[in-house]
Amino acid sequence: MSYNPDVLSCLANLSNDEVFTPPAVVNKMLDLLPQELFESPETTFLDPAAKSGVFLREITKRLIVGLEKKIPDLQQCVDHILHKQVFGIATTELTSLVSRRSLYCSKYPNCKYSVSKFDTVEGNIRFRALKHTFVNGRCKWCGASASQFDRDASLESHAYKFIHTSNPEEIFNMKFDVIIGNPPYQMATGGSKAQAIPLYHRFVSQARNMNPHYLIMIVPDRWFSGGFGLNDFRNEMLNDTRIRVLYDFPLASDCFPGVDIPGGICFFKWDRDSQGLCDVVVNSEGKESRMTRPLLEKGCDVFVKYNEAIPILRKVMSFGEYSLEDIVSTQRPFDLPTNFIGESVKTQGDVKVVGRNKSVSYIARKRVEKMLI
Repeated sequence: MSYNPDVLSCLANLSNDEVFTPPAVVNKMLDLLPQELFESPETTFLDPAAKSGVFLREITKRLIVGLEKKIPDLQQCVDHILHKQVFGIATTELTSLVSRRSLYCSKYPNCKYSVSKFDTVEGNIRFRALKHTFVNGRCKWCGASASQFDRDASLESHAYKFIHTSNPEEIFNMKFDVIIGNPPYQMATGGSKAQAIPLYHRFVSQARNMNPHYLIMIVPDRWFSGGFGLNDFRNEMLNDTRIRVLYDFPLASDCFPGVDIPGGICFFKWDRDSQGLCDVVVNSEGKESRMTRPLLEKGCDVFVKYNEAIPILRKVMSFGEYSLEDIVSTQRPFDLPTNFIGESVKTQGDVKVVGRNKSVSYIARKRVEKMLI
């Protein structure tokens, strides 16, 4: 038997830096949408961060099946879908070529090898080489460092078109029913990789501002607890009752085989016209845990990842007791050590006795132990 692998499945396993989405994951994300969307010749789709073109390709495959009765001629159907319904914005010049090859079967959709003929070399997958707009050493749009990215024009600037504009709808001069994709996760700062500037939340916020009917994106779990510029985004997400489904993979390799993303990965469905609780699905080593719950539990300011922890948390919170953080100080309050041991002087008759005081941390620990008895 001949081996005929899906080239996009192979690309999905290449590296941690440019994470390509496996076709199987893309289809799980597309399954979250009402499938009647693929039966309408009016539904429009946008991938704002196209890398391999896999989202656009899988959408097109579903549309071809869904429109079979309405547009029975296959070539007319393909022409309609590729010209009127699927659109992409590539992250780099290279990914624009890969995406066009995946969707049009040709890097240049105006040539004879394209499955649908366009008048331009781009078709509906755009890429524009942009420069960052630096203010005081940082890009005003994404926070990129001038020392890192103010460089030769022949090098990729990573100034992504979708988030380097205040009017992304003007890129195609249209609105979209569905925005779906896997945006770039971070940008180097010149320091360690752990300190890289997050980018994915800017794609999510920009897409949400375009007000599509549905928004589906796959992003790192780091926003669950915030930090490093993500606090406002975390609060927005946790309080947005239009997020109706969230799939979480605590081990990113369960979603992206062979890829290590610290903290895990997740994808979600945002529904503009529907509000309520969220269906949280946690996939750990192939086993799924499902629970319908609010993203923000009462008394918490972070997202509780594991469904099994929710009943325990709710039971503990129901007692209304003080939290440990209310009665235990930080290790160095006011930047002063808590392990200081002073001297005490007591008088026993005519004799002064010098003793040793207990440390502050010892006293606090004993106080907590007493409360727990």
